[in-house]
Amino acid sequence: MPLDWSPLVEFLTRHERPLLMTHIRPDADGLGSQLAIHSALVAIGKKPRVAIASKLLPRYAFMDPKREIIEDFKPAAFTDRDCVVVLDTGTWNQLGDFGDWLKTSPLPRAVVDHHRTQDDLGGLQLVDITAEATGRLAYEIIQALGAPISKDAANNMFMALATDTGWFRHPNATTATFALAAILTEAGAEPTKLYEHLYEAAPLARFRLTGVALERLQVRSGGQVAFTEIYLTDYPKTGAVPGDTEDLINYPRSVEGVEVGLVFIEQPGGGTKISFRARSRVDVSKVAEQFGGGGHRLASGARTNKPLPETRDLVLAAIEAALGTV
Repeated sequence: MPLDWSPLVEFLTRHERPLLMTHIRPDADGLGSQLAIHSALVAIGKKPRVAIASKLLPRYAFMDPKREIIEDFKPAAFTDRDCVVVLDTGTWNQLGDFGDWLKTSPLPRAVVDHHRTQDDLGGLQLVDITAEATGRLAYEIIQALGAPISKDAANNMFMALATDTGWFRHPNATTATFALAAILTEAGAEPTKLYEHLYEAAPLARFRLTGVALERLQVRSGGQVAFTEIYLTDYPKTGAVPGDTEDLINYPRSVEGVEVGLVFIEQPGGGTKISFRARSRVDVSKVAEQFGGGGHRLASGARTNKPLPETRDLVLAAIEAALGTV
């Protein structure tokens, strides 16, 4: 059942210059939701701005090729804003430097998200964990505002919906998902072009990095857990960039008999990023929360300050405990 969007509509009606933000390392759902709502707010006479607090991955550059809308977040550049809307996350550790700024900012704010793991960021909190993507929530917001859906907005919301359901193959894809996909296609979304941009235009370096990840793929716990690792030294060797790791989690989870797939990624500033994917037996969001992360029951992430080998051992032990194999 859709959320009651009237508090957010009233919030956006009262403010003229919203800052639309999403999590660091923004993905298609966060970016697509930002851009779709930006389009709708412009159409009803508002003056929104879209910003991100980390680099825009090359694979998403086609969404704003001239960088006319998506800006890099710098506190001094956004003093003209009168409110903040955070999309596709509700946790401080997913906000990067923007989170530090938000903690001291007097600006009213709202959070729109579909993840189970939430902090209190202050202000309105509109969370629907039954939604398959924040892109759905963006659609509902636009409908509640009575704003038109442009072709660009339709493309951005379709991409959000499709990527967060694994292009409609994950369990969170329902009849309602396909119905919304049809609505967005009728509004101008072009699924074939979007798929080609995202999955059929990868640089050779990304394939080389994928090859490294596959070489390191291991299984344990009687074949129920599969994992691989990426080190900082892999980037200069392959010519890849950190953003090229985004889809690697699909490979461990695809191994026959695996219940939980994991990818451990060494971080430039120290520490380790962990991606979790599960089938049905384990709620990986609860495991991720043990390491300062969170997300969905079957798809989550976390980051530790510990070296990769130590992080790997701790996370594998927690996963095995959750599976009941220790």
